[in-house]
Amino acid sequence: MFFFLIFFFFSESEEVFIDTSGFPSTYKNNSQKEKLMLAFAENFRQQYAHLFPDRKPLFLTPRNECGIEKFVSTTIRPTLLSYEELYSWDGCAEFVSDYLTMYPLKPPIDPPQVLHSPVSILKCQQGNCFDFSVLLCSLLIGAGYDAYSVSGYAVKEMCLNDETREICPLLRKREEKGVEEKKPVVKKYAVKPPRDLNSRFEMNQETKRKRDIAAALEKKKMDEEKRIAELEKPPLDPLYGLRVHCWVLVLAGKREVSENFFIDPITGHSYQTTDKYFLGIESLWNHENYWVNMQDCRHGTMDMTFDLGDPVCWEFMLLGSGKPLLSIPDMDEEELQLDDEMGEKEEEFIFYMPPSWVERIEVSPKDFETRCPNGKKTILYRKAVLEKFAPYLMKDGLVMKLTVYEDTECSRVLEVKEWFENRRDKLDLRELKQRSNLIVEHFIPGRSDALKTHIYKTLVPETERTMEFYNEARVDGLQKREENPCEMKETFVGRPDFLSYRHTVFGKRVKKVMLSGSTETNNRPILKITELFHRNPEKLANEDVEQQVFLISENRIQLTYHLESDKIIASKRQFLKPPNAGEKGNQVVLTTDMISTFQVDPTRKPCKDVFLYEMFMNLLETEKQLKQIIRESEQEVCEILQVREQEETMSELQISVYDTERNEKGKKLREALEQQRKEELKRQKEREMDYLAPFLAQQGDPTALTKKQAIQLRNDCLADLKKRLINKANLIQRRFEKETQELQKKQQWYQQNQVSMTKEDEEDYLCYCSNAMFQIHILELRLNRHKELAPAKYLAMEERLNRDPRLAEYLK
Repeated sequence: MFFFLIFFFFSESEEVFIDTSGFPSTYKNNSQKEKLMLAFAENFRQQYAHLFPDRKPLFLTPRNECGIEKFVSTTIRPTLLSYEELYSWDGCAEFVSDYLTMYPLKPPIDPPQVLHSPVSILKCQQGNCFDFSVLLCSLLIGAGYDAYSVSGYAVKEMCLNDETREICPLLRKREEKGVEEKKPVVKKYAVKPPRDLNSRFEMNQETKRKRDIAAALEKKKMDEEKRIAELEKPPLDPLYGLRVHCWVLVLAGKREVSENFFIDPITGHSYQTTDKYFLGIESLWNHENYWVNMQDCRHGTMDMTFDLGDPVCWEFMLLGSGKPLLSIPDMDEEELQLDDEMGEKEEEFIFYMPPSWVERIEVSPKDFETRCPNGKKTILYRKAVLEKFAPYLMKDGLVMKLTVYEDTECSRVLEVKEWFENRRDKLDLRELKQRSNLIVEHFIPGRSDALKTHIYKTLVPETERTMEFYNEARVDGLQKREENPCEMKETFVGRPDFLSYRHTVFGKRVKKVMLSGSTETNNRPILKITELFHRNPEKLANEDVEQQVFLISENRIQLTYHLESDKIIASKRQFLKPPNAGEKGNQVVLTTDMISTFQVDPTRKPCKDVFLYEMFMNLLETEKQLKQIIRESEQEVCEILQVREQEETMSELQISVYDTERNEKGKKLREALEQQRKEELKRQKEREMDYLAPFLAQQGDPTALTKKQAIQLRNDCLADLKKRLINKANLIQRRFEKETQELQKKQQWYQQNQVSMTKEDEEDYLCYCSNAMFQIHILELRLNRHKELAPAKYLAMEERLNRDPRLAEYLK
């Protein structure tokens, strides 16, 4: 059998073989319309070479992987894949950049001789910039964008995919976010600020001094940056302006794109059309037409316009497809009308681009998830290294890792960021800051402890750490908890008791002798508890507590109430605890010298002693409850740290029930059910084929037969066969007799009505007699044959029963 097998080179050291035997005929042959398109392209090329002999030949009809010349526009196959990420331009660009491996052009100043189909590129996962561009353009057009592949010239770093002098996009986004400043809120009504009594001259002098210092620092910083830039400046490229590159142009208009922009398919980054990286454009194309650039590229693409309907700037190949032409304002109405008439006559002669010869682009879910070749990809940036991994490739669920360095040689690590997916502990991002040895962990919602962020240096309890929680998922509304060996700060949101903040101060732990078997814990002593509350609108301001401080070491309780709207000082109250307040069974005695009250409103009646006593008793109970709550908070922190240590030791990944490939539990269950179904079908077939199965069922399906049962089975089986043979003979005999009687009745009817019958009735009668005689003859043959074969069937069954292994030993 004859088949095609070709190979092509992406680089001097890389050789790729493609078996083209399974490709359709569109890859190996050209249709009549494609041949005509190639003729048009050749004519266009000759005219272009004659008019512009100094310009390079156009990239029009490269060979495909089967060695057949194809027009470049027909290589684009617009396709919309069934993945949500590939519906946006940045998702398509990121997918193409991650999925493929780029090899530079050889030689770098000429376009390639072979342009492979997007399907072949996806299979081998490698290609040059032209292959990248055609694949990305196919996906973008399929997603509804006005996209074009561009053949032109670019700088060396872009052509060779060298990003070692570029800032990592992840770091660039962080810097852009840091530049944003909060706009001051303009209030319609505001209190006039007090008069400033400071000297304006001194303030101006101070401002001028600070400005000079800032300018000197800025100048020093800029000089240092210039010096570093000069040192890191790449050497002059001898091929500057000659290196061929292919990228994608997205025009404004479709999919809410507001302005034109470029996409480098190798990196997946977007650029403005005036960017310095692009040095010129020769041509561009999509699946409908081909345009040649007629503009001056002396300044790169900075001064270029991308109105493809302007024939002065862009020369098109096919008339009637692509962008509409610009109208000429100086033409008269009669000339316009004449042109319209001529256009209508020429419409029937317009040639449209042939359909794409490429197969439909398809990416399996497994390949889309794996993305990078072999599931790994490393990108080198300026002072940073970015590593990408496929989901479930790493045991800990790592999908991306960014390492930031202090120097350009990438020898001193400054910071490490790790992104995770599918973790059972819901870990999303981990930041490791080398200078401060600080670890910052971010979690997505779903943890039982509602942990959101964890900032720490070590997992040892009672060390400096900060925990943030999803307060909506917690009953106590805890949002943030900061802890160090001496204190604990807790912030709350949305509590019904209006608690917003709690601050606990601890003392040094007292050394105790712990007896063996004792369950008592040596906790840190609590010295001070401070709580802050939001304003409760249902209470008066001078009755609504804003701050309560429990000075446990000093046996005092301080209360500060909310400030009234017409006052500048808040009311306060202080209680001194008696020595026996914390002992059980002792009656608490409260005297007037143990209470001090500052009442802002002197006209307000003082509180009664009974009210103050009840308040004091409630505060004592609150203090007791707070101590218990704080101990529970300490215990919760210890439990979280223990869980985190176990999760890091045994990092488990969460697998969806819909992931049939990785879900081992579901896979084993399906295999067990399938095996059970096969065994049931096998038993059913055996039961259907076993002629003794009905008779064994009558005896209860015994596992072992006795001689009596075996003889009974033999007799029952033979009796059943004899009965069926007799029944069949009787059935054939009844049908034979019935047909004979009906024929006799018909003959008697014919004898009685022979005189008055028409010719048609006679023909019907003869036809009926012929059919009846035929059926009677067949029934007679069947009956005779059955009588001849019935004894033989009976004897054969008897012989079969005697030889059956289940009955043979009993019937000897």
